Amino acid sequence: MAKKNRTKASAVTDTPAGEVGPRQPCPCGSGKRYKACHGAPGGGQVFVKRPFEGLASECDIVALRELVPAATATLTLEGEYADRVVKLCTLLPMAAPALVRDSGEIWLGLQVQHNFGDPARDLGAVLVEALAAEPGAGMVGLTAPPGPGPRLQDLVADGALAVEVHEGFDYWVSDMEANSELAQALEQAEGAAAPTARLTEVTAAYWTRMGAKEHLRWVLPEPEDALLDALARLHVSGDDVIVPDARFVGMFRAHGLLTPVWDLPVGTGPEPLEEAATAFKAKLDAALADGADLTTEQRSARNGLANRQVTIR
Repeated sequence: MAKKNRTKASAVTDTPAGEVGPRQPCPCGSGKRYKACHGAPGGGQVFVKRPFEGLASECDIVALRELVPAATATLTLEGEYADRVVKLCTLLPMAAPALVRDSGEIWLGLQVQHNFGDPARDLGAVLVEALAAEPGAGMVGLTAPPGPGPRLQDLVADGALAVEVHEGFDYWVSDMEANSELAQALEQAEGAAAPTARLTEVTAAYWTRMGAKEHLRWVLPEPEDALLDALARLHVSGDDVIVPDARFVGMFRAHGLLTPVWDLPVGTGPEPLEEAATAFKAKLDAALADGADLTTEQRSARNGLANRQVTIR
């Protein structure tokens, strides 16, 4: 399974702080004991397992944060900020949390260096700070846990995002003159932008080519246990193949959601996947609705699938 190039601490639990034993591993994935990490005084906010839950485009946001190199989507804000233009971006120059442009438009970055426990709260804090900044303020970010306040869900209007996938990061300079610093950042970022396309017939499924290999990575919203049961049923029946000669190779786990991954025959491209993904979704929905106990063969397949998960931190 092709791994992403970028790693960082990730939200992996929504257990209240008081229910984590001091000698247990910290939920942040640091490898430290809880008492020496987020359980220490001032250690940070509680980690949220599924931070983007409740957003109509939860799966796409997870994909843009963890898997997609270059993409944008316009956020519609509520209340007093309804007239502000906010663009959600996978990656900004120098991994900035946000940029306030000369026009007053705000670019909000998903792929950032910090993670204080609840990415939705982090984004909310950065967005509030950017909204208060003057036009042309440039980079806005966090240097410490943000504390109580609105999460992203509290600031944006409900509705699905129109995600636009880009071939690279030219959108950084589409409406401005590139300086030497920005040009250098653009050159470095372009080298990590694998060709990617978002399927249009299903939600949050992304074709990508990494080197000589092609993959389909599909972020799904179903609870992990139910999804594993359904995928095990499809594996045993031979219905987990997206297109002929494709191979289901495992799953990423990020922000409380699973992302099944298929290796595709070289030269597949995204177009043949549209009809195939729609057909697979129908089979998956039927398997999810099947309430029968798993057979011995299906339980064995489920165990195998559970061992083929990679947690993105």
